[in-house]
Amino acid sequence: MADTQSARSKKSGAKKSAPKTPPRPAPKAASKAASKAKKTTPKTTPRTAPKTAPKTGPKKRANGKLAPQSRVLSGDELHRLERAEMLLELSRHMAGIETLDEVLRELVDIVSRETKAERSSLFLNDPETGELYTRVAQGDNIREIRILNDSGIAGWVFSTGTGRIIDDAHLDAHFNKSIDEQTGFRTHTILCAPIKTVKGDIIGVVQALNKKSGDKQVKFDTDDLEFLQDMATQAAVALQSTEFVERMQRKRSQEMEFLDIVSDVTSEINLNALLAKVMGEATRMLNAERSTLFLNDEKTKELWSMVGAGLDAAVIRFPNHLGIAGTVFTSGKSINIPYAYADLRFNPGFDKKTGFFTRSILCTPVANKNGKVIGVTQVLNKKGGPFSDEDEQRLKAFTAQISIGLENAKLFNDVQNMKNYNESMLESMSNAVVTTDEDGKIVTCNRSGVRIMKLEAAINIIGKTAEEFFTDKNAWVMDKIKKVDDTQVTDISMDAEMSFGDEATSANVTVLPLISTEGKKLGSMVMIEDISSEKRMKSTMSRYMDPGLADQLMSAGNSDEFLGGRSADATVLFSDVRSFTTITEALGPQGTVALLNEYFTIMVDCITEEGGMLDKFIGDAIMAAFGIPVAHSDDEDRAMRAAIKMLTSLADWNKIRAAKGLMTIDHGLGLNTDNVVSGNIGSPKRMDYTMIGDGVNLAARLESACKQYHAHLLISEFTHKRLKGTYRMRDVDDVIVKGKTKPVRVFEVLDYHTDETFPNLMDGVNYFTEGRKHYTAGNWDKAIKSFQEVLKANPKDELSNTYIERCEHLKAENPKDWDGVWVMKSK
Repeated sequence: MADTQSARSKKSGAKKSAPKTPPRPAPKAASKAASKAKKTTPKTTPRTAPKTAPKTGPKKRANGKLAPQSRVLSGDELHRLERAEMLLELSRHMAGIETLDEVLRELVDIVSRETKAERSSLFLNDPETGELYTRVAQGDNIREIRILNDSGIAGWVFSTGTGRIIDDAHLDAHFNKSIDEQTGFRTHTILCAPIKTVKGDIIGVVQALNKKSGDKQVKFDTDDLEFLQDMATQAAVALQSTEFVERMQRKRSQEMEFLDIVSDVTSEINLNALLAKVMGEATRMLNAERSTLFLNDEKTKELWSMVGAGLDAAVIRFPNHLGIAGTVFTSGKSINIPYAYADLRFNPGFDKKTGFFTRSILCTPVANKNGKVIGVTQVLNKKGGPFSDEDEQRLKAFTAQISIGLENAKLFNDVQNMKNYNESMLESMSNAVVTTDEDGKIVTCNRSGVRIMKLEAAINIIGKTAEEFFTDKNAWVMDKIKKVDDTQVTDISMDAEMSFGDEATSANVTVLPLISTEGKKLGSMVMIEDISSEKRMKSTMSRYMDPGLADQLMSAGNSDEFLGGRSADATVLFSDVRSFTTITEALGPQGTVALLNEYFTIMVDCITEEGGMLDKFIGDAIMAAFGIPVAHSDDEDRAMRAAIKMLTSLADWNKIRAAKGLMTIDHGLGLNTDNVVSGNIGSPKRMDYTMIGDGVNLAARLESACKQYHAHLLISEFTHKRLKGTYRMRDVDDVIVKGKTKPVRVFEVLDYHTDETFPNLMDGVNYFTEGRKHYTAGNWDKAIKSFQEVLKANPKDELSNTYIERCEHLKAENPKDWDGVWVMKSK
């Protein structure tokens, strides 16, 4: 500063005897001085004339009168007057600007120009978020940039209220070097000052970067800092006023938008559409990433919501006391969590499952007009920082307004669900259902009614009177309707004869009165149950197989042949749970039954999806067939796909059980294709549709052999040669099973394996095939070497270890009649 002032003294031509440069006046004093200088030349002689001014006598004007004499100002004084004028002009200029964006833009330009800086920026404090923000133009858009109000050099100046001059930014501990790295701009020097109001409150900071003199970088000095602070003080009023106006305009806009949102949302009576609207508007209103409206299901004590739309829509449900939402629902109090992972109530499991990262949470209860909490609204991840108290109040007001709409939508949804339920029930019933109004006109007829009564369409009967439709041989039905209308008592006719078209139908007919909750007559309902032989046969067959198969048999018209007994080629599937005794001991009776029911449900679905027939459950084992009672051209492939699906489904189920800390289970499967006999087998008191034969027994033996071969799915050569699809498998042995004399080639199916469960699978299969060739030829050393290569590819392949042991055993015995066949001594 001393050097600068010395330079300025030389510039003004002051001598040693001249008075010292007075201290820089405050901005207001400077403004007054500038104002006086602009008006007129002072009428009185200054108190001290600078000694550098030339001593001359009073000059005369043209009219001969003496002109008033004025003193010459020093360079520093002129400098101060110029700046005072600039500050006055700044105040006048700012007073004419109406928007905050314009004020920020103008101030940044002025600061850059007056401080000779390459760049400058102005940050205002947002007390709600604890951030400093500025706005920059990007094309036609305005981008808002925010930083924490205690970070970086700007944050330090804001927090301390002290301006700073930094000669080398990269040596300062508070400087954030990453910004230069991101933008490519090189910051050398920084001048930063707080923006203070007349009351001394700090509302932001202003900073200038890289002062230049011509093409050279120079340092900022204290004179620059004092001037920057003066400009900041002058601009504070304009900043406060425009920010206040903007805030009021934003609040008014939000209020108008809020009213529009509430009006739009509450006009929706479809519950799913309303949920989607509420979540979308809450997300947009609070500038968040995601929101969910959970409603309470009083029957199940669960909070639920609809996520997604159309075919991707899914319902989320969880107990209404769990998690953040459960806490808000049970307590009736809002929760605002700025940092989710720092709150012990937050469950990160959902984030791990979906990949979504939750930062902040705002959750408020939704109460009806009686004050009862009926749900919660949860909003996640406000953009730009945590949720504020204002956000919480807005969300509370929003949920208070939409609660009436929610109750109306729920009521409408319940009514609609009941209507849909009744219509679906009528349409899905196998019995014909016809209803009449109080005048006797037919108003409904379900799909079964059209079929049983041989109608072309329901429209052929709707609108007619019951008396017009039930005529001739069916006139007795009209008599029943009149009787029920008079007595209001249900009438049932069992095994009655009816005639529709040219066919006679045996039916059970029930006529019921329809009465409102107030006891008013609404009409009648006629239910017709077709009990013809086809229907009785279908009902019997559905006990043994999937209803779809039963339908096919009925449409074929030869169901008696299937039930009476027939011989056909089929692929038989056996599966059995491993270590079942250990499981029963660990779980007890009830736990075992529950486990088996869940296991069988998963496995049977895999079988029926491929058109298989479940024959029976044998304890923990499953016996099924593909090809009976209805054959397909690819029954072997269907059986193979079902078996692979059973293995992968079990693996998925085991993952779920393991995650819950429950015991996992394992099973083995065997497939064999052969000619079997099927039909209704048993005694007159108890009969079952099942199958018998050697092909069934071999499938059971292969399932049992899985233990010895350390496999999960073994198939016979008879199934293998009929497969049309391509599968990953390996030839594991030529074996004579228990009870047989001829060897059977057995294959292990590996399609269910992953890279984790069987690494380098194809390499392992190739080495194993090579080992089997050497093994069959009696080349024990070569076989051992090949199986060892398999173990290098997959150290967990126990079957290769088994074959190495066999080769060493056979090498020691050296059998002379070796033909490569292994005899299985156990079932």
